[in-house]
Amino acid sequence: MKFFSDIRLLLLGIWLGAAVFFIAVAQSAFAVLPQRELAGSVVNSTLAVLNYGGIVISGLLLLTTLFGMSGVRPLWVWAERILLMLLFGACAIGHFVIGFWLSSIRSQMNGPIDDLAVDDPLRVEFNMLHEYSVWVLFAGMAAALVTFFIISNRRFGKPENTGDVYDFSKEFKV
Repeated sequence: MKFFSDIRLLLLGIWLGAAVFFIAVAQSAFAVLPQRELAGSVVNSTLAVLNYGGIVISGLLLLTTLFGMSGVRPLWVWAERILLMLLFGACAIGHFVIGFWLSSIRSQMNGPIDDLAVDDPLRVEFNMLHEYSVWVLFAGMAAALVTFFIISNRRFGKPENTGDVYDFSKEFKV
């Protein structure tokens, strides 16, 4: 069961690493590329990969909670399931709902978004949806991180009878 848990942690860690790397790519794209439209295209396609990966990984991990969980407290199994559903939902909503609205607004614009006035309704709505997208991604990342710690702190085998919890003599043998 430890190997199975390690594989689950690896998948979750890969997605978390990709999400953190995405943040760096998004900031770098807007800093380096000559046109913000090009940077937006890079970020949009990279975010799609991240969201699809999150949907697949969280769905797979959610399915794996249905078996191999004997000996694990039901509270922690359900906490893990709820957090994985939150990750799944965040990726799905971020891509299929917010992403669809953003592309719909983007198609209504005549030219780059920076050419629109700051108080233009399309730009205001675009900025608002972009903010929602950021918060949804952060919610998914937080759910993944907490799930990672829940899985990694799981104990396997029989619990040891340690006796005195403050006896560190076995910890520091020379």
